[in-house]
Amino acid sequence: MAFTGPLEDRIEIRELIATYANAVTRNDPVAYAECWAEDGVWSIPDLPGMELVEGRDAIMAIWVEAMKLFPFQVMLAVPGETNVTGNTARGITYNAELNTTISGVTQRWTNEYHDEYVKRDGRWQIKSRTLKVLHIGPHEPNSPYVGPDEAIGSAS
Repeated sequence: MAFTGPLEDRIEIRELIATYANAVTRNDPVAYAECWAEDGVWSIPDLPGMELVEGRDAIMAIWVEAMKLFPFQVMLAVPGETNVTGNTARGITYNAELNTTISGVTQRWTNEYHDEYVKRDGRWQIKSRTLKVLHIGPHEPNSPYVGPDEAIGSAS
């Protein structure tokens, strides 16, 4: 099953995922750090230098530097599965990001996170997060803007 374990824990993990995405979008290092367990592990095998980052302090150091490359970023995240067993859980999260780089290039990233969570002192945190990049592409709108007074498909 894609979602198992107590509903309350699954909701709290869902809120952790949302808090993470919100912290990325707002570029909020305090909120971002609170998502991670002190002994957390972050892995992005496709990005040199980020194959394995161990410990919250190391994660924060590399995240703060990485965020400097993206002056604009919006992250949306959706859990694909969450399986809770006691004070640990595993899950898959899908996310879509719209990023603008410091050179002005706008990109869309689609990713899959393989997560492990831990509940300590009554709070769920990320114990391990491995990012699989599914797609990075340019932002190319497929259709022109349609304003509130325009019918879709009308000619100007």
